Amino acid sequence: MMIYPDNFERKIGFTEIRTLLKGRCLSSLGTAWVERQLHFLDSYEEVEAALAEIADYIRFSTQGEDLECEFFDVREALLRVKPERTYLEELDLFNLKRSIHSVSLYVKAFTASAEGEDDADETCEQVGRSELEKAETADSPVVGEREGEEHVAADVPQKHYTFPALARMCGDITTFPEIVDRIDQVLNKYGKVKDTASSELLSVRHQIEVTVRSISHSLRSIIQEAQTSGYIDREVSPTMRDGRLMIPVASALKRKIKGIVHDESATGKTVFIEPEAVVEANNRIRELRAVERREVMRILQELTAVIRPHIPAILASLQFLGHVDYLRALQLFSEGFQAIVPQLSADPRIDWVQARHPLLELSLARHGAKMIPLDISLRRGSRILLISGPNAGGKSVCLKTAGLLQYMLQCGMPVPVDERSNPGVFRDIFMDMGDEQSLENDLSTYSSHLLNMKEMMRHAGGRSLLLIDEFGGGTEPQVGGALAEAILHRFVRISACGIITTHYQNLKHFAEKTPVVINGAMLYDRAQMQPLFILQIGNPGSSFAIEIARKIGIPEEVVQYAIDIVGQDYVMSDKYLQDIVRDKMYWENKRRNIRAREKQLEDTVARYEREMTDFQQEKRTVMAQAKAEAKHLLEQSNARIENTIRSIREAQAEKEKTREVRAELAASAKNWSVIRTSKTALHARLPRFSVADSVRKKVKVVSNAT
Repeated sequence: MMIYPDNFERKIGFTEIRTLLKGRCLSSLGTAWVERQLHFLDSYEEVEAALAEIADYIRFSTQGEDLECEFFDVREALLRVKPERTYLEELDLFNLKRSIHSVSLYVKAFTASAEGEDDADETCEQVGRSELEKAETADSPVVGEREGEEHVAADVPQKHYTFPALARMCGDITTFPEIVDRIDQVLNKYGKVKDTASSELLSVRHQIEVTVRSISHSLRSIIQEAQTSGYIDREVSPTMRDGRLMIPVASALKRKIKGIVHDESATGKTVFIEPEAVVEANNRIRELRAVERREVMRILQELTAVIRPHIPAILASLQFLGHVDYLRALQLFSEGFQAIVPQLSADPRIDWVQARHPLLELSLARHGAKMIPLDISLRRGSRILLISGPNAGGKSVCLKTAGLLQYMLQCGMPVPVDERSNPGVFRDIFMDMGDEQSLENDLSTYSSHLLNMKEMMRHAGGRSLLLIDEFGGGTEPQVGGALAEAILHRFVRISACGIITTHYQNLKHFAEKTPVVINGAMLYDRAQMQPLFILQIGNPGSSFAIEIARKIGIPEEVVQYAIDIVGQDYVMSDKYLQDIVRDKMYWENKRRNIRAREKQLEDTVARYEREMTDFQQEKRTVMAQAKAEAKHLLEQSNARIENTIRSIREAQAEKEKTREVRAELAASAKNWSVIRTSKTALHARLPRFSVADSVRKKVKVVSNAT
């Protein structure tokens, strides 16, 4: 893998992307992940796995479940207490408890089974127990597991997770329910050591409380007496200074109250006096506070000693929390930029549909402007795209957009494109863009470009992406163009993919006659003389140098003199090229229209064939029903005839009975006649047509269109 040059991320704009992600993180755990773990991945499997994580997290976040998780970075505090007899402060313990509790919540949510959350909870508990049971069975501890830890198994057979990629993240993460419980036994909901953390602490705090009440009672009496004497104001109350209860008194009256002056206000108008009557009690409080601090320290040391063996596993869990914080930031980024996780291809290729440069889109939005999306595709049949067009027409933006999105994708990030995009994975990305002139190394701009070309030719291959801006520029055009064509020929030979911008005519002609190189033009409105910022692949672009010079007001005689220098043929060649492009576009549009009509014709033929099939089926159904009815009537008629004959024989040919029988026979004959007539009418009603009838009409329409 090779990313060239070293400052690639800054040049392509990925440094700003990192900054945007850091700003969406909740803690330094997440920002550290963005800074250290977010990097370019060069294999399909790695990129696919990273994209699966964020795709799962986006689905997870859309469920709307609020885990109320908190992210606190206590890694420095944990590393600081590795030596014995050191201890974690109350705030560090409080933050640690909240963080590892968040780890437990995320592991529980991420390992939810597809069958339901309750089932997932039971599964997580079973996984934790299974590791402990293994340890007990083997009569030895699980590797890396200590008392108070619960491991989530990396692979749980026959489990179907709702978020499989997130479940894999939890594979070797440890949860610490017993440590959370121990901290809860020591700290209250505000993160302070509870009175009940030990009997010694409970006793000393009770003594402090009793002593403070006694001092407060004495001070209230002293204050009341002083207020009656007019030495202090009515609203004055005892105050704490340096751990001792005192009375604020005006400086002019400080001698009216017997006691020790300990402090004064910033203005010097007020002093703080400790009355003699409470000095001893305040000393007692100070002693009790010291005892309290020692007991709190002992409790914290004891609790830290329980935590110390688990520090490596806790650090791993905190890193997991940083990973989650990063995924959360990615989800917010995806939401803000309408970025998606596209379908990934294993081939090294560019395939962006409606691609948007996130930084440019952000900048345009601040000014009330909209981004024009970009369609760009590089596959095996056309590996190198040569983009030409006027200056400030969007060539460099096009190159940067494709390069930045590819780099973001291979860092495992969602990208702002349409879901029809199907990008691939590259092993290397090389870029030559901007002025790399170096005074220290005595390199001119052109020499710097050539050094970049040298590195590309030395290291690039079939899985490399080359991004080159203003190819061949910086030197004498004829020689620069020739050398650029030779280098481009080398890139073709090594089967590299690339996006290259240029103004050189010889490179445009090279692209026209080289199958794997394709021209691309940044479209320009010749009538309004302004760029459209639309990339059209398949046609070379024009620099419109003469037209732009006239537009900005260069004197016509100067413009004409320039035309005379280069020759009218050279100037007109560009116009002829654009005319060819225009004609090519016209016939391509014609071809597309014909193809659309042909597709419409094919659809029509297919539709009529389906209708004919349905009609034949319906015809068979109707005929079958008619035959069944005829058979039924015939059977009824035969039965009547037999009954009639039998009746005549039994009636011995009575005249009246004979007439009745003849009438019944006439009715049967009439029914049979109706059946024959209905069958003939049914055939007459069935339409007789062929698919060709409608096809001829459609062919006539297509002929008129062409």
